[in-house]
Amino acid sequence: MKLAVVGGGSTYTPELVDGFARLRDTLPISELVLIDPAAERLELIGALARRIFARQDHPGLITTTSDLDAGVAGADAVLLQLRIGGQAARLQDETWPLECGCVGQETTGAGGLAKALRTVPVVLDIAERVRRASPDAWIIDFTNPVGIVTRALLRAGHKAVGLCNVAIGFQRKFAALLDVAPAEVHLDHVGLNHLTWELGVRVGGPGGRDVLPELLAGHGDAVAADLRLPRAVLDLLGVVPSYYLRYFYAHDAVVRELGEKPARAAEVAAMERELLALYADPALDEKPALLAKRGGAFYSEAAVDLAAALLAGGGSAVQVVNTYNRGTLPFLPDDAVIEVQARVDGSGAAPLAVPALDPLFAGLVSHVSAYEDLALDAALRGGRERVFKALLAHPLVGQFDLAEGLTDRLLAHNKEHLAWA
Repeated sequence: MKLAVVGGGSTYTPELVDGFARLRDTLPISELVLIDPAAERLELIGALARRIFARQDHPGLITTTSDLDAGVAGADAVLLQLRIGGQAARLQDETWPLECGCVGQETTGAGGLAKALRTVPVVLDIAERVRRASPDAWIIDFTNPVGIVTRALLRAGHKAVGLCNVAIGFQRKFAALLDVAPAEVHLDHVGLNHLTWELGVRVGGPGGRDVLPELLAGHGDAVAADLRLPRAVLDLLGVVPSYYLRYFYAHDAVVRELGEKPARAAEVAAMERELLALYADPALDEKPALLAKRGGAFYSEAAVDLAAALLAGGGSAVQVVNTYNRGTLPFLPDDAVIEVQARVDGSGAAPLAVPALDPLFAGLVSHVSAYEDLALDAALRGGRERVFKALLAHPLVGQFDLAEGLTDRLLAHNKEHLAWA
């Protein structure tokens, strides 16, 4: 089995490689290709990846290349983990929206739109090249904003599934609080990428007993602290929102907070420099503890589980993924991309039935899904007016003057990445 990772020079990659090494019985990889245009960085991470495989006696071959077409040729699955513009572009996404009094964040709001505009054309070009080189390969998208990028891939007819680590993070956290094995915890995880709620926490699988009320009663303070939301909000909602809901439920407080501290992108850039220095040590043959602070917890386990299900040859698994709605949320179009539990096998992902979504949550999902449709249109066809309309439609913007100011700033900061700007 051959897997290719586009963006293999990412500091995330050792986390992924560690998962491939530990879970080789689940996903028996014979060749892993790391693809990245940053040759020096790729060589550094490729060497560490080989040491990780060797330490854990994994027999697979690890190769590196800057040649995308050669790297994906013959691949069974291609994992995308891209950041167009790097941390410098992320830093801009997190700062210029604050000038308009709006949240600065890399996956939602105006910053998230900027990332989508930079990313979608590049991902679609990569996907077309994958289709030519390996027409049967699955594309696993971990590139943010996952919902919009996955929608672009699916609409273009690619064999693609989107993946995020929010759900597996909640699963592991809840399992620890409940003192049960993670595999015993099934989440009623419903919404869009980075806009989800845990409507139920079931022990024993999809049909298991819902212990969410007990979880909130016994551990609500701990869960609220992790989400950085008041405990009273969880008690009132009766569900566990994704930590990204803080940008919606406490927008103004978050804007004030972001204006008083260094941007997360600056912290991550400093962390990446430290990680790369660690990776250069020829004695290092495991992922360093610092990597856990980089983000993406349990990313490798989620990726292994998804790839194994897609390539299992007759087997299947239930996993939270991003895929077409297909009537799952009746208030959304069938071709909206949602994030829910799905049965995954060699034919792709089929969403499972989910509990009815309260209007309090369904209204926000509808709103953001409509924005995502407009955002994808802007990413595919360009134009200031399309960017403005997408921003005006976003619930974190929604005002004419804000959308005007944000549009001007977005275009000014992203000219080098937008051919039409």
